[in-house]
Order: sequence, then C-alpha cells, then structure tokens
Amino acid sequence: MTERGSESMDTGSHLLFGATLAGLAALYPPAAQDGALFAAVLTVSLVGSHAPDLDTFARLKGYAAYIRIHRGVSHSLPALLLWPLLLAVPAAWGFGLWPHLAFLYGVGLAAVSFHVFLDWMNAYGVQCFRPLCRRWRHLDALPLFDPFLFALHSAGLLFWILGGSEAARVFAWIYGLTLLYIVGRLLYRRRVVRLVESGLRLSGTTHVIPGLHPLCWQFVKETEDQFYTGLVRGAKVSVLDVYPKGIGAEGPVIQATLTTDGVRAFLGFAQRVHVQAAALGDGYLVQWRDVRFWHNHQLPFGVDVRLDRDLNVVSQSLGWRKKAWDPPFV
Repeated sequence: MTERGSESMDTGSHLLFGATLAGLAALYPPAAQDGALFAAVLTVSLVGSHAPDLDTFARLKGYAAYIRIHRGVSHSLPALLLWPLLLAVPAAWGFGLWPHLAFLYGVGLAAVSFHVFLDWMNAYGVQCFRPLCRRWRHLDALPLFDPFLFALHSAGLLFWILGGSEAARVFAWIYGLTLLYIVGRLLYRRRVVRLVESGLRLSGTTHVIPGLHPLCWQFVKETEDQFYTGLVRGAKVSVLDVYPKGIGAEGPVIQATLTTDGVRAFLGFAQRVHVQAAALGDGYLVQWRDVRFWHNHQLPFGVDVRLDRDLNVVSQSLGWRKKAWDPPFV
C-alpha cells in the first residue's frame, strides 16, 4: 500500500505555546528565582507541549496505522494524567528538585492539556474522551496554524528574550487574550453555520472548517443524498460543488474494497463519505473520499483501491493529495 499527503499537526505552534507556558509559570516566585527550577519547568513545558504527538511514530508502520493511532490514545483522558507524570518525575530527579515535584507535574499537565485542547479546536479532531468514548471530537473553530495566536505568542516570547520586565505578567495577559480569542472563534463559528443554513435552506447537517483568515470559512452541507461544498466570506455564502453520497455504493465492486486495510482505516476516521467506482481497461478504480476536506474543486483526502476484473485488490493508496500549505488547514 502506498501513502501520500501531509501531516495533520503544527509542531512549531505547539512548541511555541510550550515556551510561553513556561514564561507564565514564572508567576510562581520560586520558578522565577531558582535557575534550576526554571530550567526544569522549561523542559517539562516544551516536551509536554509536544508529547501527545509522539504517536506520529506510527507512520513507521504505514499510513493506515497512523490514521488509527494519531490523536487517539496519546490524547486520551488517561494520557492527560500519565504524560505529566512521565515528564515531572525525571525532571525532578535530574535537576534534584523533588520538593517541587507537584509543581512540575502541574506544569506538565497544563502543557499536555493545552495541546489536546488546541487539537480539539481543529477540524481534524481528536479522540480526547477515550476510553469513555471513541468518537472523534472537533469544534472546528481554529485552523491547524492560527496566524493571530502564533503572532501573539511570538511577540510575548520575543519580549521575554529581550529582557522585558514583568514578562510573566505579560504572558498572563497573552493567555487571557488567547482565551477570549478562542471563545470569539467559537461564537463566530456558530454564526457561520447559521449563515450556511439560511443561505442554502436545505435540511441536513452543516460542517464548517476555518481558514487562516478569521472571516473565510469552508463548508460542507450534507443532505439525504448529496454533499454541497462552498465558501463563506464575511456574510456571503457560495456553493462551489455538489457531490452524490455514493455511486453504486452497494455494488460488488465497491463492496470488494471494504476488506482492505486502507478502507477500514479511512472509514474509522472519515465522517462525510463519498465513494465512486470507475471501470478501467484491466479492472476497476474505487475512490473513497472525506468531503470535509475539499480543496480547489477536489477531494484530497481518502483512499484509492485498484481491482482487477475478478475484483481482487491490486493496489491501494491512502492519504492526502495536496500540499501541506494548501487548505483546508487541518
């Protein structure tokens, strides 16, 4: 099985937030005054801000394994408690700071929780309530890379590096603004959903995906038998494409692909499924797509399965068919 595509994460942003969380932790006087303690705090915060995404190593087993594992167990409720422990204990031992173990654990908990929280805000989603629920959760409020948050936290980090006084208090303001911004994005997302529903006047489910610009969003409207994709720019709603839910989805050609590893992994993650089959000279091509992630009149995320005339699987290709810098940013 071949695989193509881009990563569904923004390591740079997570590490930046890890650094600014360490700056915020300097509000705790011992952390601001003790160089060893601050070094431990910075280490735990930076590593903790990225730790849940260590599941990216699942890529070594193939993209199907990656789809099943990424943002799953490593982002679950037990992991929120386990990651800080795995970070705080070695830090307390290595820096000789056992009396501050609880504080280091709290820093790790904040870093890991903020990572998972930001993934929850993204349209890709996260299985953050495992083992209670394996459902993918996504609030569709922030793009993978948010320019405003990146600029805000970068400015605070630069101020800190340049020796700005009361840097920890500056980070307190920055995180206050971060919270207000995220709440604003969540409220605006509700407005975008209402705009799509009033503009299309179709019964069904509305799914929106944020763009880099806060006033530019993509949407997918799912009705009983079709998907409508389009853009919301300000108050203007534009439909760009219409896709049927399936072409012969119950036919033997498509059914023959359901046992493949790529299709099983895809169906465990996808939520707006479009499938079609086409006859080729020597067999068939079946294309499974998640309509949520459309771009430029194309459906770039899914799995292609080649079959011979006897419906035996010849090959399969799972992943993204877009550049990492192309929307949607998930």
